[in-house]
Amino acid sequence: MNIVLHEPEIPQNTGNIARTCACTGSTLHLIEPLGFSIDEKHVRRAGLDYWSDVEIRTYHDFDDFIRQNPGIRLFLASTKAPRRYTDVQYQPDDFIMFGKETAGIPEEILQSHQEGCIRIPMLEHFRSLNLSNSVAIVLYEALRQLDFVGMQDKGSPRTFSWDR
Repeated sequence: MNIVLHEPEIPQNTGNIARTCACTGSTLHLIEPLGFSIDEKHVRRAGLDYWSDVEIRTYHDFDDFIRQNPGIRLFLASTKAPRRYTDVQYQPDDFIMFGKETAGIPEEILQSHQEGCIRIPMLEHFRSLNLSNSVAIVLYEALRQLDFVGMQDKGSPRTFSWDR
């Protein structure tokens, strides 16, 4: 799977998302400008020691992202979308895009990709969920649909025992 962050602003969110990508074998795509340096200590701390295990690709802007990834299936998470994220049949190479924390994905991008817009249901009077939580929710639904192929599906007997 591919997670795309459009102009993320909060380093801790991106660090958490990078850790989630590492744990799931997903590629993290970052569309600039970023609201921080990727070397910033808050980003590194949130990602712990997983940074070497995640593939990260950066792009100058959304057009650069589209140019470098032609023909992709792109889903865009937005509170404005009419379709729920669970109504999509995900494929292993899909791209799931999330917008910046303060503004989401720009309206013009949503308009030009309406068929891929998805949302996470929530109570009407709230603005949005935390970005890293939103990524985890949608990504794990996609992985669940794909039967978590290649992922560990049993606990390790070295770390936990039912016989205690």
